[in-house]
Amino acid sequence: MSDDEVDHELLDLLRKSLGLGPPDPSAPPETKILENAEYIYHNSIDVALDMRYSKLAAAEIFKQMQERDYGTKTWSEHPLHPKSKDENTVNFIFTMDLLNFSFWSEKSEAERFAVSYKDQRWTGYWSLVAVLQRALDEDIPITTPSFWANEEECSEEVLKKVFRSETDEEIPLFQERLKCLREAGQIIEEEFDSSITVLIEDAKNSAAGLVNLLAERFTCFRDEGRYDGKKVRFLKRAQIFVADLWAAFDGEGYGSFNDIDKITMFADYRVPQMLHSLGCMSFCPPLEGKIRRLEPIESGHSWELQIRGCSIWCIELLRREILKLDPDAKVNAILIDFFLYDLAKEREKNGDEVEEMIPHHRTRSIWY
Repeated sequence: MSDDEVDHELLDLLRKSLGLGPPDPSAPPETKILENAEYIYHNSIDVALDMRYSKLAAAEIFKQMQERDYGTKTWSEHPLHPKSKDENTVNFIFTMDLLNFSFWSEKSEAERFAVSYKDQRWTGYWSLVAVLQRALDEDIPITTPSFWANEEECSEEVLKKVFRSETDEEIPLFQERLKCLREAGQIIEEEFDSSITVLIEDAKNSAAGLVNLLAERFTCFRDEGRYDGKKVRFLKRAQIFVADLWAAFDGEGYGSFNDIDKITMFADYRVPQMLHSLGCMSFCPPLEGKIRRLEPIESGHSWELQIRGCSIWCIELLRREILKLDPDAKVNAILIDFFLYDLAKEREKNGDEVEEMIPHHRTRSIWY
């Protein structure tokens, strides 16, 4: 080889080491969500994390999770979640997470959207699960993708019946939920043989692969934004679909993933609220004032992106601290998120504790 000739093999190695050129098709899938969250955290000026309180919170969370024997089986113990481990449960979970967004209300507890089912009144996330169970009891195939795509059978009038409330307030973002159902039904029919299980199988047991597949094929799962000039990904509902599958099937069958720990927490309302109450997260005075005054924050606003990104990174720090306490601990970001969400709902029942907690931030969007 002369001095003027190019060593293409060496050049390819250099390009790969610098992250240049096309991605390696044989490399395992990555969602980049955690990487983007770390970027937001390091460049955040309005949201901060406290490492000292994070260490204390990690120890307390791990202690309580051990005392409660908290794990994947806890998911199925919730009153309305499906119990069978079959394709019907897969369809239920996909429908649930397709529509799993924006339940908060500006109305009082008595006036907000609520669903009566099984002699109980359900609000928030549980109102959606109750809606789906009630529709199935009424022989409305609400968890069937081909039904969503059929505008005659699945008309707006039928869906209004499905989502009917016992109050005068209808479910928030009804039209957006209808659009999500229509889009998902059409794509699953055309690209996945009308089967959600085919969609799952296309990911080849990769949690990150399934998250990426959802974000790539369905615009209604493409939960992204721009922070400080950089595209950042959150993919809350795509991730929680994978997590719910994993939990519902106890890591087996349709819930078997070889990289489940690549899933981060699900950046929404309740977990940031809990992280603040635990002392792990703090807000600049203007942002905290806006949250306490219950004023809405626009979807995609820098404040909202910082809250979501720092929440993801904080849960990752808690996970790492727990593993320092016990390297053999069976814990990941999914279980920590589930636990803190359940804890937030428990505290809602205690008026004194709720008064001490900051309200959750108000952002109306389909992303969470």
